[in-house]
Amino acid sequence: MAVWRSSRALILVASIPITASGGAAGEELPSFLRDRGRGIATSMFATYVEPGELLIYPFFEYYYDKGGAVDPTDLGFAEETELSADYRATEELIYLGYGISDRIAVEIEAAIIQAELEWDPGADSELPREIEASGLGDVEGQIRWRWAFESASRPEWFSYFETVAPTQDEGSLIGTADWEFKLGTGLIKGFDWGTTTLRAAVEYDKAEGKADLGELALEYMKRISDHWQLYGGIEGTLDEVELISDIQWRPLDWLMLRINNAFGATPDATDWAPEVGVLVRFRP
Repeated sequence: MAVWRSSRALILVASIPITASGGAAGEELPSFLRDRGRGIATSMFATYVEPGELLIYPFFEYYYDKGGAVDPTDLGFAEETELSADYRATEELIYLGYGISDRIAVEIEAAIIQAELEWDPGADSELPREIEASGLGDVEGQIRWRWAFESASRPEWFSYFETVAPTQDEGSLIGTADWEFKLGTGLIKGFDWGTTTLRAAVEYDKAEGKADLGELALEYMKRISDHWQLYGGIEGTLDEVELISDIQWRPLDWLMLRINNAFGATPDATDWAPEVGVLVRFRP
């Protein structure tokens, strides 16, 4: 069954006025930066932070996964046969991001989650029919740095390091039982037809004591007018791939509404994970 994490959102953005090109009011950006401006890419899709800028983002997420394969031993039960189960959860999260300079940004994110797992009624098992849990979910932080700025002929090159802290005991339906680490890198390039990002990561799970290939992603964003922006992406590990889409509407220069959905493209991925939230930008 999928790891139920996400960074997709329906967003309201409040900030100082910006132009259609994504820079500060009155700034004329080169064509390859007109979709995203000069900020550093954050872990939030199609969201960038500038030097001295603080992002405060409370958001809500829902997860639905029908008939996923679950190993009961992962939840502290002795039964070792994988069983089919339905998973539902709601999650309230807070995200903070800050641009230290034009090369370095930091983030922190924490969640409160309510989750329910219901085993397939046809399963031949003595496990309880339903398992419920609520409390502190994932707590994670990132540092992101830009190695090279984008030019007319060269993509931007960035990297990030993520740490997830343990918040629950081993076998819990929610949270993380031990430290997890992730190191990723990516390229961003803007074109007349849109901006693309390609990234990949490796991750280490202290509980399992091994490193694996982490998430891979191919992303596309396009600002089609002063008020509308589109985003689409493919993200996931080799067996958990999601298709992500959203439409972003900016009724005012400082206000943006984004409707976002993620759909599982492989059997082990979460079937559906929509998200809503409010992002406020504080700029110097």
